[in-house]
Amino acid sequence: MTGLPPCAIPPCAIIVMGVSGCGKSTLISHLGAYLSCPALEGDDFHAEASIAKMRLGQPLDDADRWPWLDRLGAAIRSSVHDHGIAVAACSALKRRYRERLEQAAGVPLLFVFLDGERDEIAARLAERKSHYMPTSLLDSQFAALERPAADERALTLHCYAPIEDLREDVLAWAQAGILSAAR
Repeated sequence: MTGLPPCAIPPCAIIVMGVSGCGKSTLISHLGAYLSCPALEGDDFHAEASIAKMRLGQPLDDADRWPWLDRLGAAIRSSVHDHGIAVAACSALKRRYRERLEQAAGVPLLFVFLDGERDEIAARLAERKSHYMPTSLLDSQFAALERPAADERALTLHCYAPIEDLREDVLAWAQAGILSAAR
C-alpha cells in the first residue's frame, strides 16, 4: 500500500461517520496508514461518565456529546496542523453534531457516511465482545440519525463494500476537489 503525497489532498480532515458497528474504525485505520497520519478514534474522547452511561444501555444526550465533540475537534485540528490531514471516526449522527465538530476543529471536514441496514449492523455488533456499546442502543442511533444533506461535504458509501474499495472511493472523492465544491 503506497500513500498519497501530502499535497494530493488539501489540508482537511476526513471524518468517517455512522452508527455503531458500521466499520468506522476499520476504515480510518486503513486511511490513516495510507495517508501516513494518525487515525483518531472518536470513542477515545468520550468522558468516563458517558462510557458508563452507554454500558448501562442509556443513550447519550447533547450535554454528554458537546464536550466530546469539542475534545475530538481539538485533536483533529492538532493532527491537521501537524500532518496536513486528519482522519477520525465519529458517529456524528445529527447535522448539528457535524457542525459542532467542524467548529471545534476549525478546519474543513469531509464526512464519509457508512450506511447499512439495521439487521446487518446489529449482527456485527453482536459479534463484538470488548466494546462498551451494547446492541440495545442501535435502535436509538438509527432513530437519531440524520443522513447528510446534499449541501454538506459528505460521501455516502455502503458499509459492506470491501475495505480497499471504500478507501479508494474516499481518496478519489477527497482528491477530486470536493472542498471547493461545497460551502
